[in-house]
Amino acid sequence: MPRPLWAGAISFGLVTIPVKIVSATEDHDVHFHRVHLADMGRVRTRKVCELDGEVVSQDEIGKGYEIAKDETVAVTDEELEQMPLPTAKAIEIAAFVDADSIDPVRISDSYYLAADGQVAAKPYTLLRKALERSSKVAVAKFAWHGRERLGLLRIREGAIVLHSMKWPDEVRNPQELAPREVEVGEEEIEQALQLAERMTIEDLSGFHDEYREALENIIAAKAEGKPLPAPAEDEGKEKGEVVDLMAALNASVKAAQESRGEDGADATVHEMRPSKTARKPPAKKTAASKKSTASKKTAAKKRSAS
Repeated sequence: MPRPLWAGAISFGLVTIPVKIVSATEDHDVHFHRVHLADMGRVRTRKVCELDGEVVSQDEIGKGYEIAKDETVAVTDEELEQMPLPTAKAIEIAAFVDADSIDPVRISDSYYLAADGQVAAKPYTLLRKALERSSKVAVAKFAWHGRERLGLLRIREGAIVLHSMKWPDEVRNPQELAPREVEVGEEEIEQALQLAERMTIEDLSGFHDEYREALENIIAAKAEGKPLPAPAEDEGKEKGEVVDLMAALNASVKAAQESRGEDGADATVHEMRPSKTARKPPAKKTAASKKSTASKKTAAKKRSAS
């Protein structure tokens, strides 16, 4: 089990559940050191006091808040830990809401909550079953890393998950980023829905980090003195190129079908409307109209013979 990051308790009404916070994710990124390219020596950051120019060690560094120009007050970690907050060592459940009411933009980091000792097993299971049966999520408040945070509790494969969340005033209004209103035809919407249906998958287990793999291959090649892998071919599509939206959707549906091993015969379900109104084809002649035409031709021949 990974090293716990925090220990406290879930406060669920009068029920207390001792828990430990464990990170729910792992960092698989490739990390680089800063080096001097001339000799590959490490380049490190030096922490220097701007008043005396002296290098400062970590145990001499603390937190300070500037209340006015040239006036700063120091705040110690002990003072922060002793703040009179009910959430200082507790994840206090404040409400329950429908999961669909939570905007995903507000969700930040994710953690697992592990029951801390045998005494926590029963209340932990009680909260888990209550969340499962209600199909709701719990909104909680907790203090961590020097600030009070908003959290979301839900169940994942039998474990309680804590998602830290942004406060309402921390989420920017996206209205200024939305494009102006444009007309989109029903046929285009239906084709986009068909494309989404063709691209629907059961889960995300097949995804992997291709950038990290390519980076690891480059590092391995350089370490072994081998030629670097060939760069990926550019598909040549110019950025910002204007395309026929309906044609692009049709081609996308066909490509999605082919990737699934389908023949793609029914990929195009909509024909582009012609720019001008097409002329109607001539009406088919009935038997009566054919007889009338033949009589007129016979009469014309008799007149020309006389």
